Order: sequence, then structure tokens, then C-alpha cells
Amino acid sequence: MNKTELIEILAAKNELSKAAAGRVLDTLLETITTTVAKKQDVALIGFGTFKALKRAARKGKNPRTGEALKIAATTVPKFTPGATFKAAVAKKK
Repeated sequence: MNKTELIEILAAKNELSKAAAGRVLDTLLETITTTVAKKQDVALIGFGTFKALKRAARKGKNPRTGEALKIAATTVPKFTPGATFKAAVAKKK
């Protein structure tokens, strides 16, 4: 499923225009992104939690030359699925 298909489903299930559903989805994604960028968690009970995770500096290797590299510390986004979401995905048919 892509963003356009998701907008169509949101519009159909909530009696919204596709434009309004698109704005709602854009607002949701923007809010999650800005909140996680501020190093705050976004917890959607049953669905999952979005959080910022600090990744320590580490040593790496250039695959072409084999030369050792220093990989800088960084912060990356992480999603942890909730129990309800896990159960729905794992359901056997």
C-alpha cells in the first residue's frame, strides 16, 4: 500500500474528501516526525511507539578497499510495534 491508497481508504471510511484525508495524513506524519526529532516518544497504544535512538560511534570498513573507517555517532528513528499490531500481523490464516 502506498500513500495514495491510504488516503483513499481514509477518505472512504471517514466520509472525507481525498484532499481532506491527505491533509489529515500529512499532519499526522509531520507531527510524528517533529516530535521524534525533538527526542520525544510517540506512543500509539496497540499500534506501536516511534522514538529517537542514539547510535554510538563505531568502526567500519570500506567494502571496496578494506580500509578502516570511523562511523560517527548519530540519532536514528525507531519504531517498536505494539502487542495488538504484532498479533494482527502474526495471525495465521
